[in-house]
Amino acid sequence: MLKMLSKMAMCKSHGQDSSYFIGWQEYEKNPYDPLQNPSGIIQMGLAENQLSFDLLESWLTRNQDVIQFRENGGSMFRDLALFQDYHGLQAFKNVLVSFMAEIRRKKVKFDPKNLVLTAGSTSANETLIFCLAEPGEALLIPTPYYPGFDRDLKWRTGAEIVPIQCYSSNNFRITESALEEAYEQAQKRNLTVKGVFITNPSNPLGTTMSRNELNILITFAMTKNIHIVSDEIYAGTVFDSPKFVSIIEALIDRKLEKSKMWNQVHIVSSLSKDLGLPGFRVGMIYSNNETLIAAATKMSSFGLISSQTQYLLSKILGDRRFIKRYVKQNKKQLIHRREMLASGLANSGIECLESNAGLFCFVDMRDLLKSNTFEAEMELWKKIIFNVGLNVSPGSSCHCSEPGWFRVCFANMSKETLDLAMRRINNFINSDRDIHRQQPLRSVTAAGSRRRRTIANWVVKLSSGDGRRDR
Repeated sequence: MLKMLSKMAMCKSHGQDSSYFIGWQEYEKNPYDPLQNPSGIIQMGLAENQLSFDLLESWLTRNQDVIQFRENGGSMFRDLALFQDYHGLQAFKNVLVSFMAEIRRKKVKFDPKNLVLTAGSTSANETLIFCLAEPGEALLIPTPYYPGFDRDLKWRTGAEIVPIQCYSSNNFRITESALEEAYEQAQKRNLTVKGVFITNPSNPLGTTMSRNELNILITFAMTKNIHIVSDEIYAGTVFDSPKFVSIIEALIDRKLEKSKMWNQVHIVSSLSKDLGLPGFRVGMIYSNNETLIAAATKMSSFGLISSQTQYLLSKILGDRRFIKRYVKQNKKQLIHRREMLASGLANSGIECLESNAGLFCFVDMRDLLKSNTFEAEMELWKKIIFNVGLNVSPGSSCHCSEPGWFRVCFANMSKETLDLAMRRINNFINSDRDIHRQQPLRSVTAAGSRRRRTIANWVVKLSSGDGRRDR
């Protein structure tokens, strides 16, 4: 029976066997609920922004005509329900480029004719790779990177990923030597390098790239005559200094608008993180390369955004006063929630990488490893999921070069749930330290048994006291 399926259906390069996705599966089997399942797993592996959802809901309450697809006293339903060209609604594209410029502090102007709409950034990234690379050709990507890229960039396109190894010694910053080493590694594998793919702000680091990094990257791409893809879906989540610098702003600063490089830089954006609307599936490609835009627009017919979605969001984004208020308020919420996570972990003796963006922290748990190995990291990760009841993403799933780092999300839950998560991790670490102090006095087997009982007891005890429903 299996022989009747295609190679695509049977291949394993989709990356779904990563610990990142396995953690999600375990969460779905036993999800935390303060009333129905207080000892369940808290989802801290989901980079979702729910912190300013009340602002969006209040806007919808005040604009009932928009929800009912009414305009100027008449119904828009027929117009929206019938066929729409896959180029997208012009009104939506106009407000999108305005929004993209706004969150980049108007340092960059965007032309709507250079914009391709896609069903989320996943579709945008895959479409770009189809346009840039043949099967077997390579993209260089700095580590650590979002685990889903192994699926999004490689699975159906046949492209390869060659890691640019970055290290904690310089806070995982890109260096010229790291770029050259990755390029040489690709050559050793007989791979043609078509471009460098970056995420700025970074997922999972929660940091923005410096101007120096961007300039190193641009110079490298110009020297090698390759493309740059900048996934900027977290641009609207920058909540602290330094400010976000888009790759296009960096090109403008170097007066490269009329250079060949101007047509070899491409941006991916989305409303999933900036506005907290992943379910609306709004992604986009921006490029000054007319041929690429034409090809990507044709490909977008395989993953269109509904006309109803475009209409609704065009009205929300068109309300500039509301959008400015939303962006300002959302930054305040992100700062506060990030501090809650960082201070809660610090109370347990755990540090986070200094960050200024994103919906997560990159957390340093190297001191909790039994050995400096990825096997020890996986052992700790399993304890955090099954014993502590937290789904976090191990650094190895993000191809981190060093064991012991974890991505921990903070914006997809209530304050009460985040507080509970911090109490769980604090009790876990304290019980772990108690065991190490008592280890010489008892056998390993006895200590392990005691530890399991202790963890189970405090998880149930802590969870049962939180009676408020997550929002």
